[in-house]
Amino acid sequence: MHAPFSRVGGPFAAVGRFSHRRRRWVLLAWALLIAVGLVFGTKVFDTAAPTAAAAGSESATGSALLAAASASDLSITALVDGRPVDDSAVKAAVTAAAADLSHIAGVTSVSDAYTGGGSALRSGDGTASLVQVQLSTDSRSTVAEVSRRLEAIEAASGTTVDLGGTQILNAQVQQQTQKDTELGELLTLPITLLVMVLIFGGFLAAGLPLIGAVGSIAGAFLALLGFSRIMPMDTSVLPIATVLGLGLSIDYALLMVNRFREERGHGADVAAAVERSCATAGRTIAFSAVTVAAALSGLFVFVSPIFRAVAAAGVSVVVITVLSGLTLVPALLGFVGARIKPAAPGGGSDDGVFARTVRRVQRRPLPVAIGVSALLLALAAPFVTAHAQSAGADVLPKSFSSRAVADAVEGRFPAQRQAAVTVAVQDGTAQADRYAAEVRTLPGVTGATVQSVGDGLVQVAVSVDGGAQGTTARQVVGELRADRGGLTTWVTGDAATVVDFKHEVSTRGPWALALVVSATFALLFMMTGSLLVPLKALLTNLLSLGASLGVMTLVFQDGWFSGLLGFTPTGGLETWIPVLVFAFAFGLSMDYEVFLLARIKELHEEGHRCRKAVELGVQRSGRIITSAALLMVVVFAGFSAGSMLYIKEIGLGLAVAVLVDATLVRMLLVPATMTLLGRANWWAPGWLQRLHARIGLREGQTLPPLRAGWGGALGKVLVPPQRPPQRVPRPVRGGSV
Repeated sequence: MHAPFSRVGGPFAAVGRFSHRRRRWVLLAWALLIAVGLVFGTKVFDTAAPTAAAAGSESATGSALLAAASASDLSITALVDGRPVDDSAVKAAVTAAAADLSHIAGVTSVSDAYTGGGSALRSGDGTASLVQVQLSTDSRSTVAEVSRRLEAIEAASGTTVDLGGTQILNAQVQQQTQKDTELGELLTLPITLLVMVLIFGGFLAAGLPLIGAVGSIAGAFLALLGFSRIMPMDTSVLPIATVLGLGLSIDYALLMVNRFREERGHGADVAAAVERSCATAGRTIAFSAVTVAAALSGLFVFVSPIFRAVAAAGVSVVVITVLSGLTLVPALLGFVGARIKPAAPGGGSDDGVFARTVRRVQRRPLPVAIGVSALLLALAAPFVTAHAQSAGADVLPKSFSSRAVADAVEGRFPAQRQAAVTVAVQDGTAQADRYAAEVRTLPGVTGATVQSVGDGLVQVAVSVDGGAQGTTARQVVGELRADRGGLTTWVTGDAATVVDFKHEVSTRGPWALALVVSATFALLFMMTGSLLVPLKALLTNLLSLGASLGVMTLVFQDGWFSGLLGFTPTGGLETWIPVLVFAFAFGLSMDYEVFLLARIKELHEEGHRCRKAVELGVQRSGRIITSAALLMVVVFAGFSAGSMLYIKEIGLGLAVAVLVDATLVRMLLVPATMTLLGRANWWAPGWLQRLHARIGLREGQTLPPLRAGWGGALGKVLVPPQRPPQRVPRPVRGGSV
């Protein structure tokens, strides 16, 4: 017979009571949401497209003007390879296909090596040619019909035909992004289930977080579909939102189920355990959600569509994930909670592996702090040499046809290579010819061709020494913008896009960082009442994030372990990925920081000296932090197994960030620095102490005992910090511990 309980006050307890009492309706609502999300929400994959250009920049404006004046950006290119171009069967098959293609609705022009393109569409060795089809529409039916007719050349000529161009590239990126997202879910969910079975000791408790994750992902897809109607939705946003929702929902459900088992172990019945879990763990995950959302909100400072789309999607996913943890998981516990094995009373020994590790650290805190900091700085050092780039077909593996066509054009068709720099000129062909002649005299420029594109615009394609995004190309961009020859011009192209993107990051990035740091600092101060603890937390988090970015540079720029991970290094990092990894990893690592500091602060206020509070805090929170971090690493690493390069970069970057944070930082650096600071950890000026006494946040609340006369540990909140009725300790000189 279970103990009676007193009703717990507060909004989180009320949500728990409602979710338990109305669990059938709550479960029905979530079942409908999951069904609608999986059926209709996944349509967001069909509407997404690359949008990484810096919005409002000169390169974006120039590209938009050129695209509006011509249909050149709507194209399909066929690579006909394997037999001599002058072979009669090949010529007959290609010319017949060109004639048929010209009659397809939506096709504006067709060029091949025999009729319109000449030598420019022939490879240097004469064994391959290109067929270029310009479109006036991107409708699926037109693209499919053109693709079928081009592929028919293969059977008619005995050649191999690969399709590329903007339309095929975008379609393959969309399809592969969806496949990689689904693959990440298929890989991570079974492994996650196995890990949680080991944590909880049973399939029933382990299965609840996975059901909560499915609900979060379905809701996230619907939210993304809604956002796609009001803003450009970049293809990369979809796996990012999925991995965030999957990781957070498992993390939050883990805390909720773990707390439920603890309450059951203390003697509470299912209803009481659900209510008390929501009052404590529910408040914890809500506080975590605020922290993660604050980190993601910094992306709103940027103007590029990809950043704003990720920020909007990320914040909405966090909200949906919290709702899942606060309603769906408690409702499920109402159905199956009686069959979930309760945790052993007492919470385990205070002298486990985590406590022993901390004691070893505390014997030599200064060498440990210096050593770990040096290691993290060494891992971060490669990021100083990181090279930003804007990838095109490189995001796909070489096995994809659009990547094969792009590589062939770059290596075998020099006349068809995309110009490193493109200038849109609005002042007529004669002025553009004069302008191009001046451009050809610039250092590093190897050629400049002029082409009228319509609507009064003239395109000047500038070729340069080195790569299309290399140092020379970027210098030429700067020179063309510094001296426009008295004309109205827009300098665009790949090199200009990278220059503009880096400019946006360098000018708006500090403001975004200031917003995130200020919000996080304020939250940590309101929780701890200290100035030094939030400052230390921010610095240690920056070290761990720097290490993650350094590892990304070594792997994806320098090619370390590229064979093991299954990709070809491109010589740089995608311009926008380090910013997103920083924002996401900052929020997630600060979540663990909050959880650890909450336990240490609670123990300190109970009267433990600093050394003991740190030792017990790490011991009592170590298992749950390590478990949550392990699950996060599994989720992020699972998404790194996909084919898309940017998904690999994001997955590996976040996995490294969480792994470093949960080991080197939480187990070594935090105990070492807090031991060195001693009681100074909790120092703040008197006026800030008084302010904290009035507005300080509490991550939890004191629970009423389960039965009359019970007190002590049974009435305490095991997860969040408490605020006992005692004065704030005065700071002590010298940092005594």
